[in-house]
Amino acid sequence: MSTILHEDVGSGILRRMKEGGFDFASVHPIEFYAIFPDQDRALKATRNFRGESLHAQVTERDEGDWYLQVSKVMHVTPAGIGDFAQDLESVVIPLGGELDGWGVTQQINAASSQE
Repeated sequence: MSTILHEDVGSGILRRMKEGGFDFASVHPIEFYAIFPDQDRALKATRNFRGESLHAQVTERDEGDWYLQVSKVMHVTPAGIGDFAQDLESVVIPLGGELDGWGVTQQINAASSQE
């Protein structure tokens, strides 16, 4: 598993999300990112990430390389994020890509944002 991604999961990000009121009881679409040198390799990677709770898309970046975004609907847990990132890495690295992190959108309810 990527060192950067492992540090992201274990370095307190989830703790800060909890402090910010993140709803860990619900499932959320978590976005995982990878960068590829060309469109063909990025598209090949998408073939591994299809299904009811998965969505993959490829876009060109300003730098000329290609961005793969894989969205997986799941509970936000260190183990879940780490396991999926490891699965993603096992597809991305052999195709010449590199992982570029993960993220999840946190909904802020109006009541807590006014306190």
